Amino acid sequence: MRIATASYPLDVLPDWAAYEDKLTAWVTEAATAGADLLVFPEYGAMELATLAGLDVAGDLEASLFAVAERLPDADALHAHLAAQFGVHILAASGPATHDPPDGVVRPVNRARLFAPSGEVGVQDKQIMTRFEAETWDVVPGGPLQLFDTALGRIGILICYDSEFPLLGHALNEADIILVPSVTEALAGYSRVRIGAQARALENQCVTVMSSVVGLAPWSEAVDISVGAGGIFGPPDRGFPDTGVVALGEMNETGWVYGDVDLADVAAVRVDGGVLNRRDWNAQTGRADPVTVVKLA
Repeated sequence: MRIATASYPLDVLPDWAAYEDKLTAWVTEAATAGADLLVFPEYGAMELATLAGLDVAGDLEASLFAVAERLPDADALHAHLAAQFGVHILAASGPATHDPPDGVVRPVNRARLFAPSGEVGVQDKQIMTRFEAETWDVVPGGPLQLFDTALGRIGILICYDSEFPLLGHALNEADIILVPSVTEALAGYSRVRIGAQARALENQCVTVMSSVVGLAPWSEAVDISVGAGGIFGPPDRGFPDTGVVALGEMNETGWVYGDVDLADVAAVRVDGGVLNRRDWNAQTGRADPVTVVKLA
């Protein structure tokens, strides 16, 4: 299959038609290039807040709910485009309201995976960054899920989630793990990319990182974004020696394309040079407890 992963800029949208035109153009370009799976980044939906005016978009609290109100319309557009072009689309994540058990409504960071059949899978972020938890008050959402699609089994680890190996291991049946991200500095991009590559290594699968790029001075949350789209696999048989299938130029907007064959995932899991996925449980009993040895 061909995967298209986005290095995506955020725009001030004068009206809904501008968003329709932008998204349609992006999807048309990727589908015309032969992509089967299109991956947009974390918090790429924040540009929807500009439809309510820059005062709202610039207010951290108000922007959350402005985007949440627009997500159903955005979802309908994504579903239409997925069906029209016969592609799977991971929509840019954004704040969504939910019904929490404690009755206190706070937004979650939600990604949605659209199949050409019209079916939709929903994945919420699991672990909040400091900004999300301490400043923005975005909360963890529903549990991890594994989506069984016509393209293979797909899991989603939203940005910071990709840096936690137990979350990655929970998706060890996934053929592809999508990692939509937004990071404000090279260090943050590097953390998420390293996490994505580590998950590809230990699960012997394909991981796909998308990024928001560029400036959005109208938003305190996503005002500066640094990154690039990337597609990774285990550095083993059937994959590049570096594990890098495709990588965009830093901060250069557009699609990054890579071709992958899930038969290579199946093969490396059975007969790779190493068998990280099979040997995961070999850690049990060897990692705890650690003996402290004092050397004078």
